[in-house]
Amino acid sequence: MQKTSLVVGSALALTFAVVTHAQRGGAITPEMIATALPVEGAPLAVPGPYKVESGPAFGSPGHVVFRPADLSPFPAKDTLPVMVWGNGGCAINSDRYAGFLSTIASHGFVVLATAAQPGAAGGRATADNIRAALAWAETEQARAGSPLNGKIALDRMSVMGQSCGGFLALELGADPRVDTIGVFNSGAQNDAAGTVAKLHGPVLLINGHERDFLMASSEATFDAIQKLPAFYGARKNAGHTATVFHPGGGEFANVASNWLRWQFKGDKAAGRMFVGKDCELCTNPNWVTRSKGL
Repeated sequence: MQKTSLVVGSALALTFAVVTHAQRGGAITPEMIATALPVEGAPLAVPGPYKVESGPAFGSPGHVVFRPADLSPFPAKDTLPVMVWGNGGCAINSDRYAGFLSTIASHGFVVLATAAQPGAAGGRATADNIRAALAWAETEQARAGSPLNGKIALDRMSVMGQSCGGFLALELGADPRVDTIGVFNSGAQNDAAGTVAKLHGPVLLINGHERDFLMASSEATFDAIQKLPAFYGARKNAGHTATVFHPGGGEFANVASNWLRWQFKGDKAAGRMFVGKDCELCTNPNWVTRSKGL
């Protein structure tokens, strides 16, 4: 019952967003949203070196945080950049994305997402919820007694999101604190040129190819980017939820993790997924890719 409610809720939220902005005609059904890459035979999520713990964000009951359990390597041996996540359907509850978010955190990141507060109505996340997560990281970095005191890399912050959460990532990409964004199974609505003109950092656009009803929006957003580094990837047969609900987030979690490791940790091995003569996604027959400025 809970899973059905989440899917239907996401369907209604996304239908409203897409139809309101006239991105495409026709109703968006729960079945269209639920299209995913079959788990059997799909690439597995690759966890990083750190065991992860998660729980409510201190002093911010509307957020949940995923981070390495052992913080002793930070910042002497590694960095802790920030990624804030927007859920599909702009849902408040992030439980379904826990595996995906844990995989990213295991590579040495503080990952924040929205959480349902006890006794509060579900509702939908907004850009203000994402801004509050960025502010939480800034506060926690300086808070006396915080286990993250002095450990968060505030000069390396990102926002990523799935579907409706991708709309939030595009909106928050204009925030001067946000250095890069990841837009999964989503894209700018209506005025793509106006939306991307407000961005100021590298953009990752990933979709589920022809089974994903927002593939065209994703590609149009890439086309509208003129002055920023950008990577576009369409995973064949993946559909709209693609692999985000596979164990650990599956292949899409690997793409997100590698992008962040490359952008924020200077990891050249991770960067080879996106650039170079042997670019891993570019030479993978399961992917259709394009890039600019990388």
